[in-house]
Amino acid sequence: MTDLTSKTCLVTGATSGIGLVTARELARMGATVVGVGRNPEKSAAIAAQIRQETGNPRVEYLLADLSVQADIRRLNDQFRAKYDRLHILVNNAGGFYMKRYETADGLEMTFALNHLSYFLLTNLLLDVIQSSAPARIVNVSSGASFGGQINFDDLQATRRYAGWPAYSMSKLANVMFTYALARRLQSELRGAPSVTANCLHPGFVASNFAKNNGRLYDWAMSLMKPITLPPEKGAQTSLYLATSPEVTGVTGKYFDDKQRNVPSAKISYDEAQQERLWQVSAQLTNIQGAVAQGAVAQSSVKGNNLFRDSGL
Repeated sequence: MTDLTSKTCLVTGATSGIGLVTARELARMGATVVGVGRNPEKSAAIAAQIRQETGNPRVEYLLADLSVQADIRRLNDQFRAKYDRLHILVNNAGGFYMKRYETADGLEMTFALNHLSYFLLTNLLLDVIQSSAPARIVNVSSGASFGGQINFDDLQATRRYAGWPAYSMSKLANVMFTYALARRLQSELRGAPSVTANCLHPGFVASNFAKNNGRLYDWAMSLMKPITLPPEKGAQTSLYLATSPEVTGVTGKYFDDKQRNVPSAKISYDEAQQERLWQVSAQLTNIQGAVAQGAVAQSSVKGNNLFRDSGL
C-alpha cells in the first residue's frame, strides 16, 4: 500500500459512491483527507466513520453545494485557511437530471455541476497545487462522453433539454478540460510535468447516481443493479491515478479500468474545441487569467523527495 502520510488530498462528492470509497482509501493510506459534501449531518457522520475505519484522525469534511459558484469560492477560502498544500485533487462530484434545472447562478444544472465545478475549483486551487508539486489532478468523467457534443450555440439548453445529451456533454467537457489543463501545465516545464491531470471512466457503478429523478427512474436503476459495479470497484481507477507510481509523470490521458491506451471520444482531441470550451468556462465562472502561463510551476526538491519516498 502506498504511504501517503505526508500528503493532503481533496475529494469532491465524497459522501457516497466512489467518492466516499476514494476518500476512505486515501485515508487508509495515511493521507490528510478533506472531503466535500452538501449535508452537514451526513458529512460529519461519514468523516467520523472514515476516521474510525481507518484509524486515521486526519479526516474532515467541508460543506459546499458545488453547483453554486459562491459555495465553490467559499470552499476554496475554507481550505486555504487550514491547509497550505494540496497534493491530490479528485474532482468527482456530479449528477444526472432528467428535467432542466437552473442553479443559483442561473446556469443549467448539469453543465454547472458536472463541468464548471471542476473548472472553477481546480483553477482556484491551482497555485496551492503547484506549490505542492509533484501533485495530481484526477477528473472523474464517464463513458457517456462518447455520445456527447459541446453545443456552443446553446450550452445552457434553453431551447431544448434532454437529460442524457446534457449529461453526455458535461462528461465530454470533463475530458476536454483535462486535456487543455494538462497541456497548459506541461508547457510550463521541460521534461516530466510536476502537476499531472488525467481523467477516467469509472464504469457503471451502483450508487445513488440519478436517483434524484423520481420513483420510476429509481426503480429502473434498481433493475440494472445486477450489471453494475460496486463502488469499491468503481473507485479503483480514481485511486490508481491519485496514488500509483505507475502513472508518475503521466498526464493528459483518459483511463478506463486503469488502462491509458483507451481512446476517448474523437471530438475530445480537437484542440480548437478544447480552447473554445476553456474560454467560455472562464467567462461563465469569472475566472481571470485561468492557469496563467508561467504561474508557480517549479517544484521544490523537498516536494520531489516527498513523492519519491511515498513511491509516487
